Amino acid sequence: MTWSPLTATALALAALVAGYAIRLWTAGRAARATADAHAREADAARAEAKEITLSAKSEATSILAEVQREERERKLEIRKLEERIAKREDDLREERKTLDAESTRLKNEETRVRTLEDDAHAAREKAVKALEGFAGLTREEAARKLFAEIEASSRDDLAKAIVKLERERRDALEAKANEVLTSVIQRYARDHVAEITTTAFDLPGEEIKGKIIGKEGRNIRAFERATGVEVIIDETPESLIISSFDPYRRELAKMTLEKLLKDGRIQPAKIEEKTEEARAELDQRVEKIGEDAAADLGIFDFPKEIIALIGRLHFRTSYGQNVLQHSIEMTHLAGMLAAELGADVEIAKRAALVHDIGKAIDHDVEGTHVELGRKLLKKCGVDDRVVKGMEAHHEEYPYATPEAYIVAAADAISAARPGARRDTLEKYVKRLEAIEKTVKEFEGVNQAYAIAAGREVRVFVVPEKIDDFGALELAKKIAGKIQSDVDYPGEIKVTVIREVRAVEYAR
Repeated sequence: MTWSPLTATALALAALVAGYAIRLWTAGRAARATADAHAREADAARAEAKEITLSAKSEATSILAEVQREERERKLEIRKLEERIAKREDDLREERKTLDAESTRLKNEETRVRTLEDDAHAAREKAVKALEGFAGLTREEAARKLFAEIEASSRDDLAKAIVKLERERRDALEAKANEVLTSVIQRYARDHVAEITTTAFDLPGEEIKGKIIGKEGRNIRAFERATGVEVIIDETPESLIISSFDPYRRELAKMTLEKLLKDGRIQPAKIEEKTEEARAELDQRVEKIGEDAAADLGIFDFPKEIIALIGRLHFRTSYGQNVLQHSIEMTHLAGMLAAELGADVEIAKRAALVHDIGKAIDHDVEGTHVELGRKLLKKCGVDDRVVKGMEAHHEEYPYATPEAYIVAAADAISAARPGARRDTLEKYVKRLEAIEKTVKEFEGVNQAYAIAAGREVRVFVVPEKIDDFGALELAKKIAGKIQSDVDYPGEIKVTVIREVRAVEYAR
């Protein structure tokens, strides 16, 4: 089929118009759908807004109702409180009226009583004047006369009453003191072992005795000189006796012997070397003994020098009683006494522990052990209350504190225990100390040891100061001095030893 150009053009235009119409219809439909969607969304938003508005109004109404309710309750409480305050004010006004009435009544009563007192005073004065006129005495004279008569008639009764009170008080105090002391002594019970002046030393074999003696006795002489003891070698198998009144020297000699036997070489040079080693070890041991004693007693802050001297007391005796054990016992007793009597327990214990500290050095320094102890404690910065507590135990100083009385009492209790002390042994030791002290006063004397139970004193001199002839003269002088100054039984042998050593080094 053939189309004419005009027809084709008309058909093309019709197609264009139809396409355009379709597009317009499609666009209108889409616009209407979008408008419908927007309308639905707007309706939903309006419904939601309306719902929110209604919920907010409901919630606001609820809150407002709650606030109104709370306000009503608060107003009700305020009203009740105002009513109570008003009632209280009414009560107070009534009480005030009552108090005013009572005050008025009391003032009236006071006025009436004062009037009665004035009347009574006037009547008494009138009666006194009448009595004075009748008796011919003033009031003061009558009082003095009455008191004098009462005193005269009651003097004997008063004296008897005072004596009775004093006796009852003394009996009560003695009973209380006995009760306290008995309780303390029973609470602290300790055995006593009296010190002796010899120490037995066991040997590993009998042949060792010959080595200890040495050629012509030179080893034993060197040993006795270095340690200050006397060695007694008797018939007892495999043992020897170390004799000295000083426990420190005996212990030093024992330790030196142990070291020599362990080393195996016994000769004068080795003896001196081992003696110095033993002395250093013994000094450390002494300090350890002091630390242990103080720690056991609960005392931890004494200076190191004082602790060492406390340990040195382990090697001192007093009337056969070990001074350290005596001091420890005193510390326990003083602590218990102080607790019973309400005194300072710590100060009493410290003062008791160091009360004999001066005995640790009184062999070497002049002065009583109390005075030496005071100086030592003050020098080391010990609490002055402790010094005052220990210085009066022999009444060389006044009792300055309650703890001083307690320390003195503890000292007496410890010393008075049965078997605690031996006077004979103490006198023997003091005699040996006096012999050594007398000898050391001579110039040129290096060392002096009393041995053989005080029957001999060995004197070692400085060879540069004393020659051989001087040694003979010195022996005579020492013998004369001992004879004039020291009390002793029998006779004392004085042996002066002068030893010259020449030392040179090969390089």
